[in-house]
Amino acid sequence: MKSKIIAIVGSILLGVLPVYPAFAASDIKVAVVNVQQILQQSSRVADLSKRLEDQFKPRQQKLSDDQKNLQDEVDKLKRDSSTMSQKDRDALQKKIEADRAVLVKQVVAYQQDLNKEQNRIMQGLLGDLNGIVTDLAKKNSFALVLDSQAVVYAADSTDVTKQVGDQFITKK
Repeated sequence: MKSKIIAIVGSILLGVLPVYPAFAASDIKVAVVNVQQILQQSSRVADLSKRLEDQFKPRQQKLSDDQKNLQDEVDKLKRDSSTMSQKDRDALQKKIEADRAVLVKQVVAYQQDLNKEQNRIMQGLLGDLNGIVTDLAKKNSFALVLDSQAVVYAADSTDVTKQVGDQFITKK
């Protein structure tokens, strides 16, 4: 009985395997690309980072100045509270709370704007990389291209990082 079941299962598997091309591993061409390396070594990415930094530096400086002014107000309250009238102390505390709330809103808005711009830039870069990888895969008949960071082992002959990197550098 047991041998009959094994024979039936074996027959079914032998009949099904040829239908799925994934099982014919020798026909599949696979490549790997180190996306992180390309992005880290790219002068294009460095230029975009510098441009982003320059774009947001004035806002960052203003936030820093506002934070320093707020800290000065807090220090003044600590230092002079014993000699201040209750009315002046209450007014300064109210001003500090209002300034702190405004600063928090500004910091949140700054961070959201910065993240949005970073994401927009990154989407463009990754879109370019995906296009390059897709073209390379089609030209070389690769069935699969993986990020080398997600692969435990890949032979050097499957690494297309240099080719992708060279095309990425020339793409503007």
